[in-house]
Amino acid sequence: MEFEPVIGLEVHAQLKTQTKIFCACSTAFGAPPNTHTCPVCLGMPGVLPVLNRTAVDYALRMALATGCTIARESRFARKNYFYPDLPKGYQISQYDLPVAEHGEIEIEVSGTRQRVRIRRIHMEEDAGKLNHDPHRPASMVDLNRAGVPLIEIVSEPDIGSAEAAGAYLRQLRAIVRYLGICDGNLEEGSFRCDANVSIRPRGATALGTRAELKNLNSFRFVEKAIDYEISRQKEVLLEGGTVSQETRLWDADRNQTFSMRDKEEAHDYRYFPDPDLLPLVIDEGWIETVRRSLPELPEARKARFVEQHGLPVYDAGILTSDRELADYFEACLQMFPQPKPVSNWIMGSLLGLLNAQGVSIGQAPIPAAALAGLLQLVETGAISAKTAKTVFDEMAASGKSAQAIVAEKGLAQISDTGAIETVIQNVLEGNPREVESYRGGKTKLMGFFVGEVMKATRGQANPKTVNELLRKMLGN
Repeated sequence: MEFEPVIGLEVHAQLKTQTKIFCACSTAFGAPPNTHTCPVCLGMPGVLPVLNRTAVDYALRMALATGCTIARESRFARKNYFYPDLPKGYQISQYDLPVAEHGEIEIEVSGTRQRVRIRRIHMEEDAGKLNHDPHRPASMVDLNRAGVPLIEIVSEPDIGSAEAAGAYLRQLRAIVRYLGICDGNLEEGSFRCDANVSIRPRGATALGTRAELKNLNSFRFVEKAIDYEISRQKEVLLEGGTVSQETRLWDADRNQTFSMRDKEEAHDYRYFPDPDLLPLVIDEGWIETVRRSLPELPEARKARFVEQHGLPVYDAGILTSDRELADYFEACLQMFPQPKPVSNWIMGSLLGLLNAQGVSIGQAPIPAAALAGLLQLVETGAISAKTAKTVFDEMAASGKSAQAIVAEKGLAQISDTGAIETVIQNVLEGNPREVESYRGGKTKLMGFFVGEVMKATRGQANPKTVNELLRKMLGN
C-alpha cells in the first residue's frame, strides 16, 4: 500500500516588543533568571493584565502580510494546564475568537509553486522555561520568558513533505523578519515550531491519526524529524498496528522521535473567556494604519530583483531571503550599479566570510560602501580580480578601505604597456625553447607565458594587456 503524508505546522513567533504582552517587564533575552518578572506576569492574586498595543500592531502586520481576514472583535481566553513553568496555572491565549483567520502563503518546492493555507493567527503569552540540571535529577524554573508576547500561526494540513515543511518555515521566518516583528532566532526560541504529522493511503480524503512533534529548533531538525515520523508511522501501519495520537519529542542525538505523552484535545484545557480582559476591538482605521506601514515583502522583492536588476531567480532568492541582506545588496548597487557582479561578490566572498565567522549580515565587517569601492577598483582596472580577493580579505581583517590597502601594499595593477613589454621581453628571452615550440604550433603554451609574466610582476600586470602584448610579440 502506498501512503501519503499530511502535515500541518504550528509556529510560535515571539513578537519583538520591548515589554511583555500584559505588563511592563522587559522581554530582553539573556538576563539573569527571574529578574524580568513582576506580580502581573507571576500571576499574583489581585493583579490585572493590560494589553500591549504594539503586540497587537505586530499581529496585524502578520495577518495582512499573509492575506488573513482580521476579526473586528476577538477575545482572550484562559488555557488551563499545570506545569512548573506556568506560574498562573493557565496561559492567556485566544481560542474560539482569534485575531485573524483564513490566510495563505506561497512556497516553492523543487521548482514548483505551492499554496499553504493558514487556518488562524492568534495572540498569546509565553510560558517560562525549565532548565534541567545535567548532574542531578532537578530542574530550575526561569520565569523571565513568562508573559512574553507570541503569535501562533497555524497552517491547514496542506503540506505534503518534509521539504515542503522546511520551505514553508523559511518563508514564514523571512516574512516575520521583513515585517520587523520577530528576530526569527530558532536557537533562542523566538521562532519555534510544532509539527502535526499523519499519513493516509494515497488518494484517500480522510485524515490519519496525527502525532505532534516538539523540540524542533532548526529547519534541518524539522525536516529530519518529519521524515523519521513518516517512516515510523508507515512501519506501524504495514505491520498491522495503529498510530497513537500523541506528542513526541525529537531526539537530535539519536535522530528519532520518542513518545512524550498522549496528545491533548481542546476540551482538556477547559478554555473560557478571560474575565480580566475586555474583547479586543479593531476598527478599519487601525487596520489601514498598519497596512500603510508594511514593507515590501520577500516574494515581491524577489520578483523586483529579477525584473528590475535582471538577476537570475536563484540569485534573487538568496539575496531576498533576508531583509538586511537585500538592503545590503541595494545599498551596494547605489554606488556600483552593476547587479550581477555585486550579486556574485555578496553570494560568494561575503556570505562565505560571514559563514566562516558565524555572524549575520548586520555584523558584516565590510560595509556595502566599502565593497562597492573594491568593485570600482576592479572595474577601472586599478587592480585585478585576483588581487581583489586578497584586498577583500585584508578589508575584513583590518576594516580599512580597498583604496587604502592597495596604496599601502603597492597592489595597484600595472597597465603601462611599456613596462609590461619589458617584462615580456625578459620572459621570452629566458625561455627560448618554449618560444620556439609556441611558434611551431603549441599554442597552449600561452598560459605558461602569461603565468611567468604575472609571476614576474607579482600578479600586478593587467591580464588583458599581458595577453594582447604576448600575442603581438610572439607573432600571433
